[in-house]
Amino acid sequence: MKYVVTGGAGYVGSVCARVLVDSGHEVVVIDDLTTGNRDGVPKGTTFVEGPVADCIDDVLAGAGVDGVLHFAAQSLVGESVEQPEKYWRGNVGTALALLDAVVAHGIPRLVFSSTAATYGEPERTPITEDFPTRPTNPYGASKLAIDHAITGYTAAHGFGATSLRYFNVAGAHGGLGENRVVETHLIPLVLQVAAGHRASISVFGTDWPTPDGTAVRDYIHVRDLADAHLRAIDRSISGQHRIFNLGSGAGFSVREVIESCRRVTGRDIAVVDSPRRPGDPAVLVASSAKAIDELGWSPELTDLDTIVADAWEFLLSLGDRAHSARRR
Repeated sequence: MKYVVTGGAGYVGSVCARVLVDSGHEVVVIDDLTTGNRDGVPKGTTFVEGPVADCIDDVLAGAGVDGVLHFAAQSLVGESVEQPEKYWRGNVGTALALLDAVVAHGIPRLVFSSTAATYGEPERTPITEDFPTRPTNPYGASKLAIDHAITGYTAAHGFGATSLRYFNVAGAHGGLGENRVVETHLIPLVLQVAAGHRASISVFGTDWPTPDGTAVRDYIHVRDLADAHLRAIDRSISGQHRIFNLGSGAGFSVREVIESCRRVTGRDIAVVDSPRRPGDPAVLVASSAKAIDELGWSPELTDLDTIVADAWEFLLSLGDRAHSARRR
């Protein structure tokens, strides 16, 4: 099969592109490198540098494209609040250009990288796909708008699409992992403290209604996530848009993550207890029962120390390149 991966120089997109290549597929990566890394583009792929909206029509016009996996997006929640226009124009505008090209060139399959942020602040867990979608920031709202657009396009034009709403992605695979200029995810931030790149890690809220008082989140290994994408595109159903949550089904607290990082690295990690952040839920855990049932998928790398160890190995492999200026 021949697949196009947008955002394939970024964290999740690059790992999925790598797994596709390793599975014997032909892969074209599109990325403008504003947040992705050139050295994150997997070997064995064809790389097209540029904005997806500008490139997608020409790429899909090529012979024999069997599907698109769309990862390219702006994804910083705080930035989306400060610059909503960047997210509405960038995320939604790009997705509409992509959908138009999918229809124009008769592409039969699409997998969209959605997010648990579409649910906002759920009142209970585990979160299932029928929960109300009430995003609390423009990032989540832009992803939900794209989900709505995909539903309309598939019904009108007959291609099959899948949106995957995943929770906290972590770990590394095949020499590819998280290496952003602006990092917001807990595990890489804690590991940066262990590596000496940061002085401490802040714990936002120690009085949550959880066993140790810190917030609980669901972590999914990026390799398991890539496997779900392959299953989703392989099992697309013409004329249908299906939505699946992806998570481990288990939650780990902030303090549990920090302790795991200490065990794995063998290093001290300074912690600063800070007040809660407005809008942070106490617990976010996914139900992946629908994906298990309909995609035949289940997470395998669910041990927290394994996830942390893979992320730590990747961070150490970067050496002096970690958190340097973006390589072009």
